[in-house]
Amino acid sequence: MRTKKFFKLFLSLRKFFPFLIIFFASLLASRELFMAGFFTMHDDLQVGRLYEMNLCFKDGQFPCRWVPDMGYSYGYPLFNYYPPFPYYFGQIFLLFGLSFIDSVKALFISGFFVSGILMFLFARKLWGNWGGLLSSILYLWAPYHSVDVYVRGAMNEFWALSFLPGIYLGAYKIIETKKANLAGIASLSLFSGLLLLSHNLMAFIFIPTVVVFSLLSIWLKKENLKEKTLTLFLASTWGVGLAAFFTLPVLAEKNFVHVETMLMGYFNYLAHFVPIGQMLFSRFWGYGSSSWLQNTGMPFQVGFPHWPLAILAFLLLVLFFFKKKVAKEIFFLSLFFIGLFFLALFLIHPRSVFIWQALPLLAYLQFPWRFLTLVIFAVSVLGGGIVYLFKDERLKFSLSFFLIVVAISLNFSFFVPEKIIQITDQEKLFSEVGLRKLQTDAIFDYLPKKAKAPPSEPAPKEPTVEEGAASFSDIVKGTDWYNFKVKAEKDSKIQLPIYDFPRWKVWMDGKPTKIANDNFLGLITIEVPSGNHEVRAKLTSTPIRLLGNFLSLVSWLLLFFFIAKSLVFLKNGKKNFLAANLK
Repeated sequence: MRTKKFFKLFLSLRKFFPFLIIFFASLLASRELFMAGFFTMHDDLQVGRLYEMNLCFKDGQFPCRWVPDMGYSYGYPLFNYYPPFPYYFGQIFLLFGLSFIDSVKALFISGFFVSGILMFLFARKLWGNWGGLLSSILYLWAPYHSVDVYVRGAMNEFWALSFLPGIYLGAYKIIETKKANLAGIASLSLFSGLLLLSHNLMAFIFIPTVVVFSLLSIWLKKENLKEKTLTLFLASTWGVGLAAFFTLPVLAEKNFVHVETMLMGYFNYLAHFVPIGQMLFSRFWGYGSSSWLQNTGMPFQVGFPHWPLAILAFLLLVLFFFKKKVAKEIFFLSLFFIGLFFLALFLIHPRSVFIWQALPLLAYLQFPWRFLTLVIFAVSVLGGGIVYLFKDERLKFSLSFFLIVVAISLNFSFFVPEKIIQITDQEKLFSEVGLRKLQTDAIFDYLPKKAKAPPSEPAPKEPTVEEGAASFSDIVKGTDWYNFKVKAEKDSKIQLPIYDFPRWKVWMDGKPTKIANDNFLGLITIEVPSGNHEVRAKLTSTPIRLLGNFLSLVSWLLLFFFIAKSLVFLKNGKKNFLAANLK
């Protein structure tokens, strides 16, 4: 009797229970992040990037494009090219008083939770609550998720993984309903935009899979094919609009900076293929870097029970389909996800090199094992299908809960950092070692093209006199501006400690002055006549940046208007399009 009452209580709370499980599973996966200090990682610039973004916010530079300290303090167009979303989002934690170090950890903790929730919301559309919950935990506790956080510190890729299920969710909500599903449109638009703002390379491999999934789903529904296709296109276009302030300059202005080093040496994809056995059967775990033959260093597990469970679920779904116990739609969607699993797995294996050579754009992914993102997504979705096959609600819950415990237990030891260092913001950012790291790490990535090579020493504290004689006073440096007064004893040539980059402009005594950059570092140089002058330099917008800003502003205003209008309807107690489509 007590068991029955206990189970009835769970059923009555089933709408909330999955969210509680996901919440606690997220806390468990990020448990080490609640400890004092910071953990070691490959990409140890996360705190520095968040700090630079915060400087932009304080200085009123929005959207942030140019940061003042990187590039050896000559300034750097970092966020004109590097996806900015996590660092925008991180400002919220700073506003609540968290340190920069704790804010970075809070970003990782939040990403675990978001990925779990969005996977649950998508997978339950296919498998129901308990199958969706199992898919969510499998995704959250996939070993590669730990690699992104605790080994690589790959903040942007981690957040891109978080948004991927949200994109599938939005597309599926649009397709599954007969009438226009505006909640689905908003979801697809929002998460597509956030994906583009989190990792443009991940968008490059994620979006084609969403397109295939959407076309397959439309074909299976066989309802309003043209309308659904048009709606998906418009929603995706809206998402591009949300990210246009970043995406358009990335595409149109890539020739303004050095990107060749992103394909050379360590970053050449040929050195980073992984054998199938290491992905499927190895339990090796390490914190080193990726290397040829992958015998040591970084782990590349697909995960247990992830891939065996996915294959078992697929085989049973096929069996039940031929016994007419599974719908045609479920069969073909499971076929899609098993195909995605094997295709992504193959693209990581050395035998796929001919595909990489045939598609040169793939080289910008740098690491073939990045396709593990799609592998863990596919096996996590499929894994939840094992619960779908059972009809009894109690059995579904019991099986889901058991497999969740198994998944967490088998991967628990992987979700820890290699080492936690007791360090403060002051030491991380402003010590001699910390400041040098912030100024010089990855200095060749996005270095303005006018610079023939990176500088060998920090930028001077004031302009330098190349010809003539002059002195300087009242020097004030902002994130994307630089003001000073100059007293020239005779006509002089002055070099500002700023890389020349399209649309840096200089005014002398309120009038525009000509800029030159004919020097080894490509620094801004101006001619100054004798006398006292006030000089002001500022980075302004190119036409493509202005266009991107405008499109994003309009897109975000439309999104906020949609949400606000929906909230008004809900407040008035009306069953509106949002209330109906949130089911």
